[in-house]
Amino acid sequence: MFMKTFEEKWTAWLDGQLTGKELADFEASLPDKGAAEAEKSDARKLGAFLKQELGARTLSNEEFFSNQLREQIARESAQQDRHGGRSTWWTIPRLVWTGAASLSLFLICALVVMREKNPAEQSAYLTQILNMRVDAAVSPNATISVFEAKKDRVTVIWTEGLQSLPADYAAK
Repeated sequence: MFMKTFEEKWTAWLDGQLTGKELADFEASLPDKGAAEAEKSDARKLGAFLKQELGARTLSNEEFFSNQLREQIARESAQQDRHGGRSTWWTIPRLVWTGAASLSLFLICALVVMREKNPAEQSAYLTQILNMRVDAAVSPNATISVFEAKKDRVTVIWTEGLQSLPADYAAK
């Protein structure tokens, strides 16, 4: 058997749980038995008063259910706080993966669009316009001037006096 500390014996004595030789030995070890008895009486009165005033009231089904839910929410909140706070769907790793996936999707789409038409090629429309001759019968005073800047890959076609495009010229 193990030895109880003074506090354990004191609590057992206040609760009336000591009997026989253990009770006699504990009471003999008290320096002032009268003061201890008065404190024991005060503790019992306080316990009875607290039971009377703070007694647990009976909960209805709704209150019991709500109470259980509140306790569960409090436990889960405390557990989340212990594990690094609240978690959202947009955590840092998910943001990184989403950004990388979006960037790679953009690059794939850009490569597909760029391969469809090589920007270094000359447009079929430009070739047709450059090779077009103005019909003197339709537009006798028409002039076409072409300005090209190969460095910037820009071509400007300046037309003056053109009444209408010839019938064989149509947008492709």
